[in-house]
Amino acid sequence: MKEELYNIPLTDAFQAEDECPFCFVERKLEEHTLDFVLGPGASYMEDDVRAETDSFGFCRAHYKKMYEYGNRLGTGLILKTHFQKLNKELDEQIKMFAPSRTSLMGRLKGRKSQDTAAERTSLGAWANSREKSCYICNFYKNTYQRYLDTFFEMYRKDPAFKELFLKSKGFCIPHFGDLSEEADRVLPDKEKKAFFDQLLPLMKKNLERLYNDLDWFCDKFDYRFKDADWKTSKDALQRGMQKAAGGYPADPPYTSAK
Repeated sequence: MKEELYNIPLTDAFQAEDECPFCFVERKLEEHTLDFVLGPGASYMEDDVRAETDSFGFCRAHYKKMYEYGNRLGTGLILKTHFQKLNKELDEQIKMFAPSRTSLMGRLKGRKSQDTAAERTSLGAWANSREKSCYICNFYKNTYQRYLDTFFEMYRKDPAFKELFLKSKGFCIPHFGDLSEEADRVLPDKEKKAFFDQLLPLMKKNLERLYNDLDWFCDKFDYRFKDADWKTSKDALQRGMQKAAGGYPADPPYTSAK
């Protein structure tokens, strides 16, 4: 099968023997985007890039990673022009805002209700939209779908890649969910059954493997086993967290090469 833009990174991810190949891809994409935004190429000085970062902003997690990255001036310039946009938006929100009038029954009902998912004010809706908007998250989500498409193309057409999949350690729970949804959407019925007949035992086997590693990890804190071999459990904590929720909890901050 001809190697194209997304084929090679996806093959590399499966060859890495990671707990989740899509976590591996996600980390590479995130690092690439941090380098693109704040790295030596100074993309933040380009008008089109600055326009996008001004528009989207960043989520809490990625603001922290930008701070850790180390380019203080670049981050400051991005924040400066982003705050120009925030100030303008807030001015517009203030002009449109008027508190709603709530009846006594509405106040009593509001006190009893624990549902805070729906905003009651335009200000709350605006603030919530800003919190959920992130240039780096958006870049990953858009590119991630192409990797999912590429996965199923390679799974169907490339026997060597299919073998890598069958020998893999499965996926984290969130990416397993995405893969299941995508398989149900794109595969014909006959291929769909065959895929799930392979995916589900693969996931079950690897969740049980991790359970056994975590079980032995905990046993190692018992004085009776303190001199016993760790076997494959020494890093079970971070691998278990990754398998349960995705990501790499033990990773050090990703910083600028300069």
